[in-house]
Amino acid sequence: MGGGTIKVTTPFTDGVIKSLTAGDVLLVSGVLYTARDAAHKRLAEMASRGENMPFEFDGAAVYYAGPTPARPGAVIGSAGPTTSGRMDAYSPALIVLGLRVMIGKGLRSAEVKRAIVEHGGLYLAATGGAAALIARSVRSSEVIAFPDLGTEAIRRLVVENFPAIVAIDSAGRDIYER
Repeated sequence: MGGGTIKVTTPFTDGVIKSLTAGDVLLVSGVLYTARDAAHKRLAEMASRGENMPFEFDGAAVYYAGPTPARPGAVIGSAGPTTSGRMDAYSPALIVLGLRVMIGKGLRSAEVKRAIVEHGGLYLAATGGAAALIARSVRSSEVIAFPDLGTEAIRRLVVENFPAIVAIDSAGRDIYER
């Protein structure tokens, strides 16, 4: 499996996605979108009705996080990953629509893994328990959809050197199955 630290910038291209291997350590810069359980449910409902998504999926990365409110003078509060399995019921349908890169923590279902391989995606792991450290990578934060969900609203984050590990690569190699 992979090794070394690789700097990548969003949006993710097919070439970058295919070049990464499970175990690669990444520093991601660019735009990430936050979305947790409630937002995923709404996205899936929108998709089933044929509605446009609140952001372009092609090349985008969704970070499973619900950042806490920022302290005065800060861009964001704690921004740690949430358990990815909570999004597994919705992820395959969103992957079919073009979502390719997801960031969270923990295992993914066999259905999500199949969709990642079939559609050429990645699942990246962020370190749980490092929410304050991860928040240091966030340069800006803006709610772009579902503001009524509070911390679970979809946010557009601009990040610099956001640390992540390729947990499942586009060939289906999975660091959790060593």
